[in-house]
Amino acid sequence: MTSYFRQSRWQRKKELIEPTIFELSKGRKRGYYRFSIEEEMLKAVGGVQKLIPEELRRDELNLPNLSEPEVVRHFSRLAEMNYGIDSGPYWLGSCTMKYNPKINEKIAGSSKVRRLHPYQPEETVQGALKIMYELGEMLGKITGLRHWTFQTSAGAHGEYLGCSIIRAYHLDRGEKQRDEMLIPLSAHGSNFASAAMAGFKVVRIPINENGCTDLAALRAAIGDRTAGMMITNPNTLGIFEEEVQEIAELIHGAGGLLYYDGANLNALLGKVLLSAMGVDLAHLNLHKTFSTPHGTGGPGAGAVLVRDGLEDFLPIPVLRERDGRYYFDYKVPKTVGRVKAFYGNFEVLVKAWAYLKTLGTDGLREVSEIAVLNANYALAKLRGLKWVSVEYGGDRPRKHEFVISLKDARSKIDAPALHIAKRLLDYGLHPPTIYFPPVVEEAFMMEPTETDSKEDIDRYVEVMRRILEEELEENPELILNAPHNSSIDRLDEVRAAREPILSWKIYERYYKREKA
Repeated sequence: MTSYFRQSRWQRKKELIEPTIFELSKGRKRGYYRFSIEEEMLKAVGGVQKLIPEELRRDELNLPNLSEPEVVRHFSRLAEMNYGIDSGPYWLGSCTMKYNPKINEKIAGSSKVRRLHPYQPEETVQGALKIMYELGEMLGKITGLRHWTFQTSAGAHGEYLGCSIIRAYHLDRGEKQRDEMLIPLSAHGSNFASAAMAGFKVVRIPINENGCTDLAALRAAIGDRTAGMMITNPNTLGIFEEEVQEIAELIHGAGGLLYYDGANLNALLGKVLLSAMGVDLAHLNLHKTFSTPHGTGGPGAGAVLVRDGLEDFLPIPVLRERDGRYYFDYKVPKTVGRVKAFYGNFEVLVKAWAYLKTLGTDGLREVSEIAVLNANYALAKLRGLKWVSVEYGGDRPRKHEFVISLKDARSKIDAPALHIAKRLLDYGLHPPTIYFPPVVEEAFMMEPTETDSKEDIDRYVEVMRRILEEELEENPELILNAPHNSSIDRLDEVRAAREPILSWKIYERYYKREKA
């Protein structure tokens, strides 16, 4: 059983924390070069250095001087200290951290992709434009929303664009008074901020005991100031909003538009059309649902799709096709303008295109089926553990994710969700999303995705059982002081947010101050 609960590969003692590459090279001899770098640089730039103001010229390059094995070992150690989807299970609820097939990386890493430049004439990039166009058409078929743009960088950017389109739509109709955006408490977390940034007054709609939008509260909130509603379905509790069509009718009856947050689309692929739910416009997270990696907050891609009648509000340019030729159209009559330079994060789009081409319609349906199966299997096993409760929805099946509460464990330790999440790190497991959604006390928001095996799920659940039913009972201090096996001890998260260390120079100053 020891290997079953193997400790993380990157464990290190605190005093052996990895130094920066500059620290490793201090006091060493100068690295050997076949020629002088400085001399070669001067030859390359010729007289250009004379055009650079003297105060801006470097006196030295100050490069670290290490041998090749030392450099390789340094960065290999750093890689081992990281945790990613290639390392193990990554149940980050709502973020849909699914494995990215390496064939997608290979295609996106092709020189034909990497060497493209956004200023190239359209006739020289017809293949790239065709990929983007085919991806847009495929997403249109998946959602039932046939007009699209790839300009937005990620999901929240797509939300902002969606809100901007809603505002432009109402202004075009002469309805300036529509300044309220309705958002249920079970919606994706960034919706509230995106709507506010777009200039709307956010009206929060409560949820009922089933974890779905309270229709009575929604009816009471709707009025002539209603611009629209932002909905996530399945919602952040992993519960499908079964009354979504009635919600759409209420919003449309009041003259508003229904916006769909695509964070949880992984549960619906090939099963439900957004247009059939009454959705008017939506963003899709290509870096979630379509298996392109997140990459520390980017690169992402937040495709925005709209129904017929809203296409004239899309940002410019819009990619179109005529007689087999692809071109950018800047003549969009009611456009909200540009929301980002150029045309989208192309390498991310290529990965999503390859993912869809590989799976096809049947494959996408299977993705959703396995994701839903995995989530419900994991929830069924976790429900039986001590200190675990489920606050909304009763025994109703969940979709691709679920939320459990650890509030009962407060009788043993304070803030159990935080401490137990930290303890999971000691077993080489990435913790799930915690304390979200805020309607659930001590929330653990978990999403296995379709790329985890039954063995992965069983191990995760067994580790949870060991923490909750053995360690919490016998040695709660072990949990309170976790993690013990990670590359660094528990961070002071408040201080880290207020005094971020973003470079080795800042670290050096911080380290010297701490030593003093």
